[in-house]
Amino acid sequence: MKKIDSIPTQKVERVAKLLTTGVKIGGNYIKYYGEKLTNPENAQENLHKNNAEDIYDSLKELKGSALKVAQMLSMEKNLLPMQYVEKFSLSQFSVPPLSAPLVRKTFKTYFEKYPEEIFDTFSSNSINAASIGQVHSASIGDKKLAVKIQYPGVRDSIKTDIAIVKPIAIRMFNLQGTSDEYFDEVEEKLTEETDYILELERSNAMQEDCKSIPNLIFPKYYPEYSCHKIITMDWMEGLHLSEFLATNPSQAVRDKIGQALWNFYMYQIHKLKRFHADPHPGNFLVDDQENLVAIDFGCIKEIPMDFYVPYFEVSAPETLKNPQKFKEKLTELEILKPTDSTKEITFFTDLFHELLTIFTQPVHAEYFDFSDATFYNSVANMSQKFTQDKTLRKMNGNRGSRHFIYVNRTFFGLYQLMFDIKAKIEVNQYVKF
Repeated sequence: MKKIDSIPTQKVERVAKLLTTGVKIGGNYIKYYGEKLTNPENAQENLHKNNAEDIYDSLKELKGSALKVAQMLSMEKNLLPMQYVEKFSLSQFSVPPLSAPLVRKTFKTYFEKYPEEIFDTFSSNSINAASIGQVHSASIGDKKLAVKIQYPGVRDSIKTDIAIVKPIAIRMFNLQGTSDEYFDEVEEKLTEETDYILELERSNAMQEDCKSIPNLIFPKYYPEYSCHKIITMDWMEGLHLSEFLATNPSQAVRDKIGQALWNFYMYQIHKLKRFHADPHPGNFLVDDQENLVAIDFGCIKEIPMDFYVPYFEVSAPETLKNPQKFKEKLTELEILKPTDSTKEITFFTDLFHELLTIFTQPVHAEYFDFSDATFYNSVANMSQKFTQDKTLRKMNGNRGSRHFIYVNRTFFGLYQLMFDIKAKIEVNQYVKF
């Protein structure tokens, strides 16, 4: 894979790169209209394939927040054409790495030493490269380490990237009239992800808080070899979750891994009121003892109680059966607004009642089987229905507290991982820890 010697960090450079991509996409549409006449069966598929490649090629050179958006979108398997999902999923842990000279320069800048002066061994070639940083292997004595290095300029370009992505997101997800607080929430979380000292503190806290959960382990972090742009931790042996599942493990092993993952998230959400808000396969490994290894705690979301309480009350079976209470909770969560017309109140009450009735099935059961395609298909059909709903397109579909962004993203991501694992789990086992 070609290595990168520099990353565009200035606003003009980053905007210019995306404008060039826009020209390519325009050309793809011209080809599409021509191909519709000669090869209508494959025209749409080819358009998605060409656009996905051009967009991803642009984002992987920009890295940072722009590439992080691709990573987030790769999890939306029910919302995007599969060509985008497949291409964007590469951003989870496989993008062009920084060259060795740029890596050494980064160390010299922050430690006033080159990596070979700090570690006994240090691999100049990265093992994994993702949206915000890349990982190198190193060692001190017999201790094998993973060293994550942040790409230059990532933190400084977040505001620019949000400004670039904002109009695209508004159009794709029907966010007309979106308050700036939604984008402020995303900007705040992305900024936190670029502070590796904060990540180190959160990682140590999470490890301590969740140490009683069976079959779940974490790396140890080393503050003496870490700074705001570099973080060092134990090297954890294992396969990324997606790679592990490709080995076709038994159902018993799937259940064991799935239970650990489910317990981890339910314990964080309900006991700690803060959680790992980046649930994609690149952030989890499975070791040879069938333990789930949780890594990368850059994105942590805290849930305030004035959101937590109505969020889980609105989908409780007794609330779903009580129309008045259901509307009250929707209002608390800012889904129904004081300015809504009677038509809007009825429309969004019915829409969210249907959505929550389907989507919360797993949390209301004693046991749940994620290998059963019935629930997966229900969620997929619901997503397709809402994305194609012309009435919703005409209305201001932007609803709810800003806290929905990362809470919902986490539940969608968790469900998708559980679908992939095909685990059968005990839903409330986490309360034992």
